[in-house]
Amino acid sequence: MLNNITHKNPEIEKQIINLVGKEYSIIDKIKLNGVGSQNLLIKKSDNTIYDILKNDFTLNRCNIELRPKGVILFINSKLETYCLSIPYYKLVLFKINEINYTISYDHFFLKLKVKNESDHKFFKKLSKQKALFLEDKFI
Repeated sequence: MLNNITHKNPEIEKQIINLVGKEYSIIDKIKLNGVGSQNLLIKKSDNTIYDILKNDFTLNRCNIELRPKGVILFINSKLETYCLSIPYYKLVLFKINEINYTISYDHFFLKLKVKNESDHKFFKKLSKQKALFLEDKFI
């Protein structure tokens, strides 16, 4: 679900919480050693996200936040902030090569370039959280 969250909207927040869960508590964030990624460079995207990014003349970047039932990708374009909420059961994550990952969800996709080892560790953590959620959900 792609939403413009530049301005606070309780209905959108409620939809996001229903889809991917509430934010982790501070204690859980410490236990997980952080739940957010660094800025990741967007190399390619689907047409919907491309239309949002094409008007911005800076480098296209996004951040990923882990939630109990999914992830949220935050995308900034000009002065607007968008979030793509993805539940774990619909998240598809591919490691293309040593510096590129692809995240897919329904008709949305992003090809992301990672810069260093901490980004790879974050994607391993994301994969682990997804596996733990799906294990608990379906077993």
